[in-house]
Amino acid sequence: MGGYYDTEDLADFQNIAEFANEQGEAFFRYYQAALGEGALTEREKSLIALAVAAVEKCPYCIDAYTTKCLSLGISNDEMMEAIHTGAAMAAGVILAHSTQMRKIVKKKEM
Repeated sequence: MGGYYDTEDLADFQNIAEFANEQGEAFFRYYQAALGEGALTEREKSLIALAVAAVEKCPYCIDAYTTKCLSLGISNDEMMEAIHTGAAMAAGVILAHSTQMRKIVKKKEM
């Protein structure tokens, strides 16, 4: 018995354009262009995608990009380092917003 996320649903990703074909095809063109070879290698982009997947908590993307990284020969240590980089960035974004809290506190203390 599975939970809300079913690993078999990952195979359905290719059908996301089912009820909005034009938008779906546009997304897939963009997705392929963004993740294809460019200034960054497929390997580098896969590690970025894995880190984003972890930060965004997408089990399908974590599954897909862990599998992709393994197929490219990326080590467990490299994948974990990418995820830690994503986690540090996410924490930094949250902490950067403490500026708002600190500004309000200082304003109220005046």
